[in-house]
Amino acid sequence: MDINKKTKILPLIKQFPHVYNELLKLSPKIKRLKNPIVRRTIGKSATIKDVSKLIDVDLSKILQVIEESMGKTSEEIQELKTQRRKQLKELVIDMHKGAELEGLKQRFKEILVDVSSSEIGEMEQSLIDEGILKADQITELCDIHVELFKDMLDEKESPETVSGHPIHTYMEENKIARDLIQKIRSAADENKLELLKELAKLEIHYTRIENQLFPILENLDISGPPQVMWAVHDEIRAGFKENKLENIEELIEKVDEMIYKEEHILFPMALEKFKESDWARVKRGEEEIGYVWVRPGDKWKPVTPSDVHAPEIKLESSNLLDLDTGKLSLKQINLMLKHLPIDISFVDVNDEVKYYSATDDRLFPRSPAVIGRKVQKCHPPKSMHIVEDIVAKFKSGEKSVAEFWIQLGDKFINIRYFAIRDDQDKYIGTLEVSQDITHIKTLEGERRLVQWGE
Repeated sequence: MDINKKTKILPLIKQFPHVYNELLKLSPKIKRLKNPIVRRTIGKSATIKDVSKLIDVDLSKILQVIEESMGKTSEEIQELKTQRRKQLKELVIDMHKGAELEGLKQRFKEILVDVSSSEIGEMEQSLIDEGILKADQITELCDIHVELFKDMLDEKESPETVSGHPIHTYMEENKIARDLIQKIRSAADENKLELLKELAKLEIHYTRIENQLFPILENLDISGPPQVMWAVHDEIRAGFKENKLENIEELIEKVDEMIYKEEHILFPMALEKFKESDWARVKRGEEEIGYVWVRPGDKWKPVTPSDVHAPEIKLESSNLLDLDTGKLSLKQINLMLKHLPIDISFVDVNDEVKYYSATDDRLFPRSPAVIGRKVQKCHPPKSMHIVEDIVAKFKSGEKSVAEFWIQLGDKFINIRYFAIRDDQDKYIGTLEVSQDITHIKTLEGERRLVQWGE
């Protein structure tokens, strides 16, 4: 590969990642190329000559460093990466054994020039995969993990994205959360709990992260960091629910630390790992979950606007059905319906029974012969007028739900009817749902952990 002053730097770094590390030794200013905004704007056309001006290093020196680093074999490069990860893991393992933090920080500075958020996440993941540490052990000391790498992380800029990008929305929510934390700390005791209730709305923020970012990271084989962060989310949720004044400082400190972890580890890692189509999926899903305190802007658009409102993944098989929120085979759908703890029947717009769930313990017996029959004929004559009244009110739009409950032997049965309408509010049919709620009626208090055999 011919390298000269007109060679574009970003494609070069993408093909030879170790070149970036060598340039970093010349000047920390090269870190600007890691900024997502720079990479997607002026960075696209930046040449080696531009880099020379950016980091204020002689062009000939930069060309020499690049050529020398490119001369390394792939085996040598892989060995450097392996050694780097090994050193990271040794630091964290020693920390878990109780080594003094300041000494570990000094070792970190001596052996590692720069570490990305992705490398920290991958290191934690490998510790879990290799059975060296469990996810809950990392959770217990994740604050100290961040403290170990904090000096390096502080040198990195927080991720920057344009208004409307999911990360930008998260960051805007974090700004308000920080303000609330400061208000809580400075407020009189009698006002702290009310402010804490407002901060507790951050639950929506965490739910979006758990449902939008974590699944994609897990698809990229990065499941350890999401497990750790989700565990901390649950600790924070428990603190919000307790709403106790004596625990408030510890709780808001935990929230503050989570903001730091998001902005210095999670978000940069996502920006580095996710493709544009991934962000389109995130955007589509977060609209369904909702936001806290802010509304996203409209400056950011995925590669194609249709990515947000149309499936971006081609059907892998003609056996898969493209549903609103996923893709399932007919077999999967059938088994899901059969395993629901309820009886379901569907009646179409012509009052004909088109489906019933063939569960093992149906409350009301059905046979295949019922398919195609008028729903009025599927009920005793004495209740036919009730069925007709329900369907008529559903069709007219006067009603959308009807509910009954009956005693059937020793079972207490809840029966509900729902009008099914399309996006244009056109009546499509009626869904009948029957459920044995005998056990549900006896539940009291809370059970947060499963208890087998009951």
